Amino acid sequence: MRRALRALPTLLRVGFAEAIAYRAEMLVWLLSTTMPLVMLALMSAVAREAPVGRFGQADFAAYYLAALVVRLNAGAWVIWELNYEIRQGTLSYRLLRPIHPLVTYAASNMGYMPLRVLLTIPIVVIAVMAVGPGHFTRDPALLALFPVTVAGGWLITFLAMALIGSLAFRMDNSTALFEMWLGLYMLLSGYLVPLEFFPPWLATATRWLPFRYMLAFPVEMIVGMAGRAEVLRQLAIQAAWIAGLGLACAAAWRAGLKRFAAFGG
Repeated sequence: MRRALRALPTLLRVGFAEAIAYRAEMLVWLLSTTMPLVMLALMSAVAREAPVGRFGQADFAAYYLAALVVRLNAGAWVIWELNYEIRQGTLSYRLLRPIHPLVTYAASNMGYMPLRVLLTIPIVVIAVMAVGPGHFTRDPALLALFPVTVAGGWLITFLAMALIGSLAFRMDNSTALFEMWLGLYMLLSGYLVPLEFFPPWLATATRWLPFRYMLAFPVEMIVGMAGRAEVLRQLAIQAAWIAGLGLACAAAWRAGLKRFAAFGG
């Protein structure tokens, strides 16, 4: 752990350099996460005649623009790197280094954060100008907690990807399992529609699943749909999911390394 902390600044600089070098690929990735804008157009058309529940057109605009900001800053891609390097055998080079491979993967992903934040600033400005500041929380405590909850969403995303990616030690490719996870995320995270539109039993179930804490939790907080007491309760659940996925990921990694044999070209 001490070595990892000492090396982290350098690893982050390397990740940032990769982000600059592969900025075109990053732009393509950003363009692939525009589903909230599609849903915004659809739901705004639905709410043109009358509000849908508590959501009018401006409320939908605030929600989906916030969802876009969270999605852009909470995304990760370690699942594809890990599967590729296990299949090709190049993971063995990482294993020879004194830093845990998952730390280097995380630092690589985090190195892209400055560019992500830079690209989301115009979205925030457009959101405030388009719908007005009244559609976002003004509670300074919740505003301060917003980046914490987004970071928590990123950790859940990264750890879930690393956990599923570690299954590639036991199968040729674990990305098919991740596609199932991604499908559940799309449905149950609030990415497509606000979770309060779900039937009561399903909305209640989402409060105990990890997907809510990857997107809907920070979005609902920033648009004023949750008060301090509710935010603190959900923050505890988010932290529990981070801890649980971290332990599961560590166990899957250790078990997988016992079976690892470098192969590929």
